[in-house]
Amino acid sequence: MDRDNKTLSSDFILTGLFTQSAASGFLFSIIFAIFFMAMIANGVMIFLIHIDSHLHTPMYFLLSHLSFIDMMYISTIVPKMLVDYLVGKRTISFIACTAQYFLYMGFVGAEFFLLGLMAYDRYVAICNPLRYPVLMSHRVCWMILASSWFGGALDSFLLTPITMSLPFCSSHKINHFFCEAPTMLRLACGDKAAYEMVMYICCVMMLLIPFSVVIASYAWILITVHHMKSAEGKKKAFATCSSHIMVVTLFYGAALYTYMLPQSYHTPIKDKVFSAFYTILTPLLNPLIYSLRNTDVTGGFKRILARCQ
Repeated sequence: MDRDNKTLSSDFILTGLFTQSAASGFLFSIIFAIFFMAMIANGVMIFLIHIDSHLHTPMYFLLSHLSFIDMMYISTIVPKMLVDYLVGKRTISFIACTAQYFLYMGFVGAEFFLLGLMAYDRYVAICNPLRYPVLMSHRVCWMILASSWFGGALDSFLLTPITMSLPFCSSHKINHFFCEAPTMLRLACGDKAAYEMVMYICCVMMLLIPFSVVIASYAWILITVHHMKSAEGKKKAFATCSSHIMVVTLFYGAALYTYMLPQSYHTPIKDKVFSAFYTILTPLLNPLIYSLRNTDVTGGFKRILARCQ
């Protein structure tokens, strides 16, 4: 009996996004549609980049892996949330919560670093176009990819033990739709000052390093574009960078709120909204932004369709 009580007490209860109101079914349909379209859109992007030889460039090599990361981290959160709604279950075991936390932090951390390093690719393409084949060689692309995965893995291995080793001796009700870092910290009891400081430093570094690369890269890009005499050249440079800037703004903006603002600025409703934005909506927006605003990608679609006819 004691063992059963201990097992039960180790489970968490996720309040989720769905309430018992009539609108919950409509919200479920929207999230299911977003998840389905995100998986299809990112899968098509990966397939297109792999098949079309015109897209076998460093930029699209990195973009294909960005799509893969998007597919992975949305899959760590949304399927369980949808299944729990269908079966009327809201609990998540301690082990499952730890696994979700670990995978989520790894994938999101990898995306933070990859988006930052993709700005370097745009910097080289615009500021050093003649040296682009050397500065963005196949070896450099794999180094960028390896660095991104290493940063994400380091983030997971550092933060997961810190967070999940805390004593959760009060309520086990998680006022969120997944096991996110700030929410889990609020559940823990005892002296959390040291843990919060370590987590804050890790999250700041996780965001600060890639964000610094983005700022530095686009500062040089703006200087280079400013000195361009050709209006057509300026327009082409802006078109080359606009998609990446939009994705970075959307993803980093929501993440900065979640991980860098003090806890006094957070509320459960705001946390859910911002988290839903960059964990559920952004994986759908990324491939759409890159495909709809990119003539190379739309051209690749047309070539693939022409082959099928």
